[in-house]
Amino acid sequence: MPIINPNCAGIDVGSKSHYVALGQSMSDVREFGVYAKDLTAMAQWLKDINITSVAMESTGMYWKNLFIEFVNTDIKLILTAGKFTKNINRRKTDVMDCQWIQKMYA
Repeated sequence: MPIINPNCAGIDVGSKSHYVALGQSMSDVREFGVYAKDLTAMAQWLKDINITSVAMESTGMYWKNLFIEFVNTDIKLILTAGKFTKNINRRKTDVMDCQWIQKMYA
């Protein structure tokens, strides 16, 4: 399946890693760690590939550092509540979640 909107990404925020989807195939998903250097690398990677907007869930407290990292960039950020982005029809995995967020936002 082709990338829906090549300028937006969906992020599934987690305690041990964050998954970023640019589209709906496995090759469109990339995993990042949760430390400051990982968040900076994620933001830089998204800027380098011309992503202009990102949607992510506000999961627990894990989203806050990532949110701050994006505030310091020119990438538009959409923060969503998990109960509104939950995909009930499929089994839950981090990869599927980030792809669902990207698909809903794109």
